[in-house]
Amino acid sequence: MAKESIKAREVKRQKMVAKYAAKRAALKAAGDYVGLQKLPKNASPVRLHNRCKITGRPKGYMRQFGISRINFRFMALEGLIPGVTKSSW
Repeated sequence: MAKESIKAREVKRQKMVAKYAAKRAALKAAGDYVGLQKLPKNASPVRLHNRCKITGRPKGYMRQFGISRINFRFMALEGLIPGVTKSSW
């Protein structure tokens, strides 16, 4: 389980990316790279990292569900994810 501060930092970055998205796109279209450099570092979408919404685990992230593979497996076996069943043959 990730520390709460790490998860909070990621949320903060997501908010900052959303806040500066329009300004960033306008500066990029105008070719104003000096203006882009003056924006905060965390306003860049490259600095975002996908994390599990439940545990904050950074690896094994399943984009379609927004959770890690471990939580996905647990929730699927418990029947908590609609439409997902364990296959057997």
